[in-house]
Amino acid sequence: MKDKRILYVSSEVVPYLPENEVSQASFDTPKMINDLGGQIRIFMPRYGSINERRHQLHEVIRLSGMNLVINDMDMPLIIKVASIPKERIQVYFIDNDDYFKRKGTFGDEADTLYNDNDERAIFFVKGVVETIKKLNWVPDVIHVQGWMASLLPLYMKKYYNDESIFADTKVITSVFSAGFNGKLSENMFDKVAFDEFDTKDIEGLKTADYTSIMKNAIDHSDGIVISSSEISEDLTNYIQSSNKPFLPFDAKEKMKDFYPEFYLHKV
Repeated sequence: MKDKRILYVSSEVVPYLPENEVSQASFDTPKMINDLGGQIRIFMPRYGSINERRHQLHEVIRLSGMNLVINDMDMPLIIKVASIPKERIQVYFIDNDDYFKRKGTFGDEADTLYNDNDERAIFFVKGVVETIKKLNWVPDVIHVQGWMASLLPLYMKKYYNDESIFADTKVITSVFSAGFNGKLSENMFDKVAFDEFDTKDIEGLKTADYTSIMKNAIDHSDGIVISSSEISEDLTNYIQSSNKPFLPFDAKEKMKDFYPEFYLHKV
């Protein structure tokens, strides 16, 4: 893995958010590749619950300042950065006051999903790609972890498909059992369609539930990692019938035995 560039785009990452299946995997996997000599970057949203002083976040002025168009609205992009203590791994935070200043991660105190989570997801993945372009740091592999990041395969393969710098970049998506209940939005399809995708590429987003969003990510990924010991039968069958290379679930302690080979030779 020496000098290979791996970009992790994650919904949640320890230590910036509480430990759960996604946030822990989003720390363990980059750490493992970093320890093996890979060049690592992590991107995540800068949720309002993240204490900027405690985690020493600071704004990167040269990367901030552009506007991203989300559903015909100009939304300012702010980029912040920090380093995971003792790991020498940089984490970039995609920020916008309208989308991420609120204290909840995905929903309010009653666990009701925010009704603009679909817009937040679009903003997040566009912000990641635009920032990578500005950094001029072209990843060999992009590994997507968590549903807030799950539109990235679609955008990489269809929206940014004419960006020659990404011609050799492979996209891998982790599929977890942890998702959300209900729908993100009744209008998610229309908001994504604003970016002029072919209807056939986003048809499943009309449902806007966890399964349909992950199926869309699978459709546009080069490889899949099963990151939970149990995922739904529907998603299991979809992965197996996708003809995409996939890495079955295994214990964290065995990741180093399989991930490098999967990154380098299977996708």
